Amino acid sequence: MHAWPASEVPALPGSGRDLRIHDTATGERVTLAPGPVARIYVCGITPYDATHMGHAATYNAFDLVQRVWLDTKRQVHYVQNVTDVDDPLLERAVANGDDWTELAERETALFREDMTALRMLPPRHYVGAVESIPKIVPLVERLRDAGAAYELEGDVYFSVASDPAFGGVSHLDAEAMRLLSAERGGDPDRPGKKNPLDPMLWMAARPGEPSWDGASLGPGRPGWHIECVAIALEHFGMGFDVQGGGSDLVFPHHEMGASHAQALTGEHPFAKTYVHAGMVALHGEKMSKSKGNLVFVSALRREGVDPAAIRLSLLAHHYRADWEWTDAVLQEAVERLDRWRAAVSRPDGPPAEALLEEIRAALADDLDTPAALAAVDRWAAAQAAEGGTDTGAPGLVSRAVDALMGVAL
Repeated sequence: MHAWPASEVPALPGSGRDLRIHDTATGERVTLAPGPVARIYVCGITPYDATHMGHAATYNAFDLVQRVWLDTKRQVHYVQNVTDVDDPLLERAVANGDDWTELAERETALFREDMTALRMLPPRHYVGAVESIPKIVPLVERLRDAGAAYELEGDVYFSVASDPAFGGVSHLDAEAMRLLSAERGGDPDRPGKKNPLDPMLWMAARPGEPSWDGASLGPGRPGWHIECVAIALEHFGMGFDVQGGGSDLVFPHHEMGASHAQALTGEHPFAKTYVHAGMVALHGEKMSKSKGNLVFVSALRREGVDPAAIRLSLLAHHYRADWEWTDAVLQEAVERLDRWRAAVSRPDGPPAEALLEEIRAALADDLDTPAALAAVDRWAAAQAAEGGTDTGAPGLVSRAVDALMGVAL
């Protein structure tokens, strides 16, 4: 599977700062100190609908992580998956009368278009669940043969008891885990499971549903969590720098993925740092495909909204915050974009070297984009009120905003 094209990241003078970021697993801010190549895995979409603002906010957060790393002169090895076979996708295809493969291909293509328009840096490896099945099957067999998984009516389940570190990502109690498991694709009430929380690794073939050769597992398809584990282990191995996604993935997805990998390898941790973006709401409820309360990036683009304004609307909120999409949020972003473009269109302006360092400092401080935007606002206001004589300032501001925040002025 191919990713989307990369937009150019302008070169900036000097070097950025190491990123301090909130680690979900410890509940503390940690300084990310990767080697020359920083490694990040971000969980991708299940492509049964278009990119909504909640998706965009998540991918914006991890695009910023990459941009901060690039500004420190590191290379970035970014991997993202596509869950191109799963129950919600199959259910939507049936409801719409679509072929499920065509639905997945169509929505994945639209996602790529949205990411390109928003200037999100593409992953080095963009990997589908279906193409990963030949790598997933041996992992499930290994877990089963090691006693970390068991069969139940042809399905194969992971035993959470096989990982002594289970719970170390989310730190939730058993009842909270059970409730979230039921809400987010698990089946805690299925009779015969060793533990209600045990997640499925391999689903035996069901009538009317797609299936693949599972070798000794029999025909079927993979569970959700093992997909990301197989992809991350193939490209990174254990102990990569950042596992990222929306906060709704903390449990069960990231918790279970960590335990799968730790049980497979006997090593800990799966990822050094777990970073999660907040949820975006509409009309008081989290934006969700199941609820249908969605604002689509593609729909805004069709209406003529500048993708740079969409991106500024995301940057106006701290990545970990839960916030609500409104017309006023977008209008504020449109007006900010107009002010910034007017400011950098002049032939000279106030010196901008200090502004560049302010932006760098804000982003290095747990991706504090509201502070970064406020710094640019102050420069633009000074430009409008007094101007300046530095002929290089408007160009430096334009390059900094593009390189560090992905907004083309």
